[in-house]
Amino acid sequence: QVQLVESGGGLVQPGGSLRLSCAASGVTLRIRVMGWFRQAPGKGREFVAAYDWNGGTPDYADSVKGRFAVSRDNAKKTVYLQMNSLKPEDTAVYYCAASNYNPAIYNYWGRGTQVTVSS
Repeated sequence: QVQLVESGGGLVQPGGSLRLSCAASGVTLRIRVMGWFRQAPGKGREFVAAYDWNGGTPDYADSVKGRFAVSRDNAKKTVYLQMNSLKPEDTAVYYCAASNYNPAIYNYWGRGTQVTVSS
């Protein structure tokens, strides 16, 4: 089993930045892909970004390309989502997910962290 805990959400003004963290624990050796998803009020969950645990180029949704960046700290088993130039439409609950497979089938999910972009 893998446990995922997100942190770093909050209220930010349009144009601002936030960095989300996702700390993984448990049986992390099998993780192949880490992903970020979000769900806005009244909408379905959508893909934001994915990171190959073994390296490679991250994958991003078109809506966040050039503004969001994924990185990781191997020692801390933590993946980060740096979000810049935030827009009101980025407001959502952000979830971290892990897959033991590549292509990803996300087996494990965190509980989410709220990001609100508003003036």
